[in-house]
Amino acid sequence: MGYSEKSIAGIFHNRAEKYQYEPCVRYKKDGRYTAISWREMQRTVTNLGLGLISLGVKRDDIVTIFSENCWQWLAADLASLSIGASDAPIYATNSGDEAAYIINDSGSRFLFVSDQDHLDRILGVRSTLKDLKKIITFDTIETGDKNIVSLDDVLRLGEEYDDKKAFEERLLSIDPEGLATLIYTSGTTGPPKGVMLTHTNFTANIMQCYASHPIIGHQDEALTLLPWSHSLGRTVSVYLMLHIGAVLNLAESFGTVMENMTEIRPTLMVSVPRLFEKIHSGIFSKVEKASPTKKKLFFWAVDVAMRAVDYKVQRKPMPWTLKVQYDLAESLVYAKLRQALGMNRIRIFINGGGALALNIDRFFNGIGVNLHNGYGLTETTPVTNVNTFEVFEFGSVGPALADTQVKIADDGEILIKGPQVMKGYFNKPEDTKATFTDDGWFMTGDIGRMDERGCLYITDRKKDIIITAGGKNVAPQNIENTLVTDPFIEQAVVIGEGRKYLSALIIPNYAELVSYAKNQGISFDSNEDLIKKPEIISFYDNKVKNLMKDYARVEQIRRFTLLPREFSIESGELTPTLKMKRKIISQNFNDVIESMYKE
Repeated sequence: MGYSEKSIAGIFHNRAEKYQYEPCVRYKKDGRYTAISWREMQRTVTNLGLGLISLGVKRDDIVTIFSENCWQWLAADLASLSIGASDAPIYATNSGDEAAYIINDSGSRFLFVSDQDHLDRILGVRSTLKDLKKIITFDTIETGDKNIVSLDDVLRLGEEYDDKKAFEERLLSIDPEGLATLIYTSGTTGPPKGVMLTHTNFTANIMQCYASHPIIGHQDEALTLLPWSHSLGRTVSVYLMLHIGAVLNLAESFGTVMENMTEIRPTLMVSVPRLFEKIHSGIFSKVEKASPTKKKLFFWAVDVAMRAVDYKVQRKPMPWTLKVQYDLAESLVYAKLRQALGMNRIRIFINGGGALALNIDRFFNGIGVNLHNGYGLTETTPVTNVNTFEVFEFGSVGPALADTQVKIADDGEILIKGPQVMKGYFNKPEDTKATFTDDGWFMTGDIGRMDERGCLYITDRKKDIIITAGGKNVAPQNIENTLVTDPFIEQAVVIGEGRKYLSALIIPNYAELVSYAKNQGISFDSNEDLIKKPEIISFYDNKVKNLMKDYARVEQIRRFTLLPREFSIESGELTPTLKMKRKIISQNFNDVIESMYKE
């Protein structure tokens, strides 16, 4: 029988009935991609759901999942939702204490963990977990503890459970307005808050995204990279793919994604700016090492792409001389480049979770990779805006999705109304109230403007704006985006709150810098030693001056310091979706920052 598609679980079970023996999920095992069919996935989800019921999971319980993306994560999520429970995912990179906060705040009694490492993090804080009853491990781990069971054990319980109708009854009685998931904000400021997202929030957002790009469907192959604990990773790279019946291929990690792209050659993908920046700088650094002839050909092709790209995205015919050049560049350069990158089948690449530098955006669209920028927040499930094939403006995050209202408040803040806006923050009525206007608009905390086509431009995060000692407002993200377009710059953060001028912490791309230093005959013992060399400092000084040439005087970087290591999730400087935590970076590098302001 067909289930109501007002719930994520209903959508999944309907597609499983339809596509049965076709591949639903593919994951890497022993060096090659292995498929799980829709039917197999559905059987796993059903048995796991019954197993959870037999362990005592009730409707409206909140189950926690502490794991990296894997097929078991998806099974745990869909099983919990199918039996009327909801879940609260925990980023795989979180510490034991951070996991404990979510488990306690959500009142979770049942926790899924992936492996020994995640189990150890939990066991280290177990005495603080007041409500936790059972831990279910994806890997089979012998502990001798009856409250720690393996996924296989729970599946067996489900197979043996005598009341098979219990699963069906719960699935049929899911309340669309009921909680589907609690996604904890990554807390760039203050402790994380649990964002309550309902089945209606998710199903509405899936349908809105589908309506914005109706060409996607069952024939597509998706490569999923973003953590599913994140709302963009969850809604667009998992639930939307289940809805259209696309195959879900799991990237192993951020480090292997380029290799996975050439293995899968996906048609759909969603990512954050960091991936595009990495691919872009990788291409340009390879070209720098190519022969003069190849180099010349490449830069000619890039020039053609930059002149042609506005015609392409606006779907306007090119002047015939440009068209001839473009077609030639396509066969000599672009097609080969897309093939080498594993992007030769990409139909749509979505960028979300942060702003992408304009020249990188233009580059990908110019070489024939349809890259569409979108926008949203965890609190909006997340998508509210996205560029489409019909309405596309560079520098913008596109028009609002169907049934979504976006308006700009008097102080420039972006306000949203729509079926994808959250129910509120879990057990935090005051915080919930503070984030809505009196007449019900959700306040995003972002500053923006709209053009005459209804495209939204994000100018900055309200809380990230730097106010200098001279009282000038500066948006640091634009400057940082410009800095990281240089192949020799891996990461950059702009400093200047309450200061006379702006400075920056810059992390070099060490692969590039080391090879440059060797070519120049500069000897060094370590990264620390290398970045202190006067000729390296002056090399970067020229780069920064050149990159800043189009910025206003108040936005110029007057001083910078090169750092010996990357910002990382482990050191608390990046969120799990690779956004910078400015406050932590400022604390961790306080001495370095102060030294840039000494007279």
